[in-house]
Amino acid sequence: MIQIDGQLYDHAHFEEAGDRIGRQIGLDAGNAGRYAVCFSNTVEWLSFFFAIRRAGASVLPINPATPYPAARKLAMTANCDRLFYNSLTAEVLEAHEGARPGRLLHMSSGTTGAAKCIARSWDEIGREVESYVATFREPEDMTPVIACPTTHSYGLICGILVALKRGHVPVIVETGNPKHLLKVLREIERPLLYSSPAILHTLSRLLPEGEKLYAAMTSGTLLPDPWFTQIRAKSEHLFQQYGCSESGCIAINPDMRAAADMGFVLPHLKASTGKGADDTGEIVVKEDGGMAIHTRDLGYRREDGMLVFVSRMDDMINVSGLNVYPGDVEDAVMAMPAVTDAVAFRKNDRFAGERVALLYSASQPVSSRDIREWCSRHLASHQLPMEMVQVEEIPRQANGKISRRDVAARYAAGEFVALGTGVAS
Repeated sequence: MIQIDGQLYDHAHFEEAGDRIGRQIGLDAGNAGRYAVCFSNTVEWLSFFFAIRRAGASVLPINPATPYPAARKLAMTANCDRLFYNSLTAEVLEAHEGARPGRLLHMSSGTTGAAKCIARSWDEIGREVESYVATFREPEDMTPVIACPTTHSYGLICGILVALKRGHVPVIVETGNPKHLLKVLREIERPLLYSSPAILHTLSRLLPEGEKLYAAMTSGTLLPDPWFTQIRAKSEHLFQQYGCSESGCIAINPDMRAAADMGFVLPHLKASTGKGADDTGEIVVKEDGGMAIHTRDLGYRREDGMLVFVSRMDDMINVSGLNVYPGDVEDAVMAMPAVTDAVAFRKNDRFAGERVALLYSASQPVSSRDIREWCSRHLASHQLPMEMVQVEEIPRQANGKISRRDVAARYAAGEFVALGTGVAS
């Protein structure tokens, strides 16, 4: 049973819809097809998904907001045989011979370069769900409310598949209207909200004095400290999960007390990293019998086993031989009154090698001089942003993440200069 925008759909509905889809597209048990699927209708998309999984075929879920040319490009990149774009009439892309085991396909976020196709077997997905349910016991009496794309592994695996494994009825809310989402949450006795950090932050600001979210899960990107403080104060239960495209969910924090505390590693995985705040290392994970997955994230394990995130290795800025973590700069800037969001990124410098540059948004005009003076009281000299631009909105990807590589490239191309720029003296 799944509830989608207030309408309940039972197992029989998806069975019947799956049979109909299977007959129309020639989907049968042991199918080796590799299908890209982009449907704006969530019921139809999920019917397609369950049918493909049952047949043992492969599927590339594509966000329903994706235009056709971009969806076709994604399908080609993932070596899909056919593309179903809001229709059961397929566009044939390529002919592949030979049996290929069924996979759930996803494109990596591309925050550090070109996106690539990640293929995970249905057995891998099953082990992740089993481990997630067995380890994360706190939500056993909660109703999952999924206010994020069901084409992304966060909403699809951790939201829908985990809920079904627990015997829960997942509630899918498709609208992006935060006021409507609050209305839905208020109608559920113990809701657990799966959503993006940006949505959680918006909801925490909309809630009236004395009202809290019952439970919320954050994932995908590190919460800036000011956001974390706001959301934590407005949530009875706040959870966090950490993962990557190649391995799925890696760790879950069942009681979030600090933004960087990613959680405890799920038992089906082994993780190695640094031993402390002064001895950080890359987070590397491995499933029994599998290949080691290098996350390109810096972190460490505390004595209690908590996995702590420090920074993306590719985001670190080297200023005259001194490492600057962008998150430290962003947290300092966002603690300034009126500043609402910020992203720090690398800019080449002929003297220091690299310098810190900054985009920020605010509720009113804030000069670069004011930013500089504020930061000088909270950051070391090598951490200070040298160039700053106030923008209306920080550019984020559909999943809420920021690609600092993309921001730096757009900044270098002069895209943000017209909105107002400042160079610190």
